[in-house]
Amino acid sequence: MKETPKHNAPLLWVTTLMFSITFLVAAVGVPAYGITHGFDPSQWIMMLATVALCGISITAGYHRLWSHNAYNAHFLIRLFFAFWGTHALQNSVLVWASGHRRHHRHIDNNDKDPYSIKRGFWFAHIGWMLRAYPSGKDDFSNVKDLMKDPIVAFQHKHYLLLTLASNILVPLLLGVIHGDIIGTMLLVGVLRIVITHHTTFFINSLAHMWGKQPYTDTNTAKDSPLIALLTYGEGYHNFHHHFQTDYRNGVRWWQFDPTKWLISGLSWVGLASNLRRVPVFKIREAQIKMQFNQASKQLESCHLANLETWKSSLEKEYDEFLVTLSEWTSLRADWYQTKRQSLHNALQFKWEFAAVTTRFKEMEYALKMQQKRLKLYTLNFQAAAF
Repeated sequence: MKETPKHNAPLLWVTTLMFSITFLVAAVGVPAYGITHGFDPSQWIMMLATVALCGISITAGYHRLWSHNAYNAHFLIRLFFAFWGTHALQNSVLVWASGHRRHHRHIDNNDKDPYSIKRGFWFAHIGWMLRAYPSGKDDFSNVKDLMKDPIVAFQHKHYLLLTLASNILVPLLLGVIHGDIIGTMLLVGVLRIVITHHTTFFINSLAHMWGKQPYTDTNTAKDSPLIALLTYGEGYHNFHHHFQTDYRNGVRWWQFDPTKWLISGLSWVGLASNLRRVPVFKIREAQIKMQFNQASKQLESCHLANLETWKSSLEKEYDEFLVTLSEWTSLRADWYQTKRQSLHNALQFKWEFAAVTTRFKEMEYALKMQQKRLKLYTLNFQAAAF
């Protein structure tokens, strides 16, 4: 079915008014009240704290926990994420996760991706929620696993009541405690919503427009440290779309990903388990494939006297890469077979496990060295070309 043209899709008035009113109050009402009455530091701290609680509950809860099953979380942690996710005013876990799973499955398909960037920045950022597009229609056939979660089921069933109560009572209570109800309602109740909304929306829009593609170029997702800084680590989006079940988005230890650090911290105290990680070998494999693609494109676009020599060198590296991949596949198959056969003998299993682990590490190191050689190859080629 072809997507309904933009001007024919019915306008969703409730959503449109909600986004419009909160934005206008944040853009006009907050500065006006600040000039006439002022805000004190404690109100700004409360606003920033609730922004962080809502944001991290979307990234660690709605996204990595429920949408991708990247780890398991204790009942209390799931309850915490569900509460602050409700407060974030981004729909129920069930609706959010269902749409997100469709986005991953049909990324960049204008007819099936709910927020395809191929339809423009405005559509991917917020426009997809303002009209009843067929691509955004609820379909819970892909979240049957989540329907079994009692927290998710309860939140979805009572979402309207829960979100109204949360978004009124939390800022109201903080305002009563502080002594300035109107000012606190403006910051914690309205500005917080706008900031939380648009930082999340950046993932659907800017993270598909700005940045690099070190892992795959088969879709529009990009890695951007700047977007990661604004979105609790979600800006490493190229990695995420290629390895969506990994609990990390910033896979390197130094990459800014507070969501990853939170999940890891929860696992240390027993509140999270089964953290899913992509093998280092598979990550390097993706990176090297991209390096080969980029190097090949550069070679095809240049006219050097010794171009055939450069091509021959690249082909040699690629053949070595294929040999390593073949060895990895064979070793994994042998390992699973050995594991099944030697489970009854603990000593034999321990010995063979150590031997296989050593060989895996050797192949990971071989890929690491090849990655460095390819980088040097590209630099030398670029120098020769210019």
